[in-house]
Amino acid sequence: MKKCDFVGLGFCSNDYLALLPEIPIDNKVQMLQHLVQGGGPAATATVAAARLGVSAAFIGMTGDDEPGKWIVRDFESEKVSTEAMLIRKGHTSAIAYCWIDAPTGKRSVAWTRGDLPELKGEEVNLELVRNAKILHLDGHNPAAALAAAKEARRNNIPVLLDAGTLRDGVRELLPYVTILIASELFARQYSGEDDLKKAIFKLAEVGAEVTGVTMGKEGSMTLDNGKILHCPAFRIDPVDTTGAGDVYHAGFGVRYLETHDLMDCMRFASAVSAIKCLKLGGRAGIPTRAQVDEFLKSH
Repeated sequence: MKKCDFVGLGFCSNDYLALLPEIPIDNKVQMLQHLVQGGGPAATATVAAARLGVSAAFIGMTGDDEPGKWIVRDFESEKVSTEAMLIRKGHTSAIAYCWIDAPTGKRSVAWTRGDLPELKGEEVNLELVRNAKILHLDGHNPAAALAAAKEARRNNIPVLLDAGTLRDGVRELLPYVTILIASELFARQYSGEDDLKKAIFKLAEVGAEVTGVTMGKEGSMTLDNGKILHCPAFRIDPVDTTGAGDVYHAGFGVRYLETHDLMDCMRFASAVSAIKCLKLGGRAGIPTRAQVDEFLKSH
């Protein structure tokens, strides 16, 4: 199996997106734009890593239905290895419907994992994990994630967790995480603190080498030797924020492989996220490395 530096494991789906003049309740509106593309937190992060020039592979599963075929084709078109993916025959794949509010770029998402059984620990290609330079997880498929994380740590490979929500199995995974970057929701759920500055210190008790929180338009922060580093978000006019956090994690992970300067990692990740938001969908706007470097020169 081909060695890849960035290995993602988690949720992948086929996304149906609609850009709307407003999100209707008990009403109808005409779509301004629509598209179909692959989605999922770890999946989109893995695609972002590939766009940034890093060899990438995804570990996950789909059904053998049409959405499942589209998911795999999307990965392959982005040069993401799908050798470690499982195709479960007779099962339906995960899909999501995303409504994006054109005036603000904010979105509403309804999703289902289909009828796919979760990925088991013994179904993970551990050789791929052992040969990676970083393992990225999103908290989905917890048994598989735990098996992969343990293997990564046994081989001194950093484990990056996109902690979006406090789902089942995440607490068991946390002791094996090297880079913990949480959403505002997760930080508050886990810590019991509404104040994110207090919450990040509670998160740090997990023991990860790097602890951070993403805060949308307020930017992101990490802890550095007990002090909070805050990186503001780049000011843009967003078209769609779908996938902004997913690609932030990819940007952070890719830059972390190059430098352990946390402010630099946050700034790079913020640029990747900002550029992505200029187009509809979680993946259409993901930039190349050259585009990020150019963006950072002028911002």
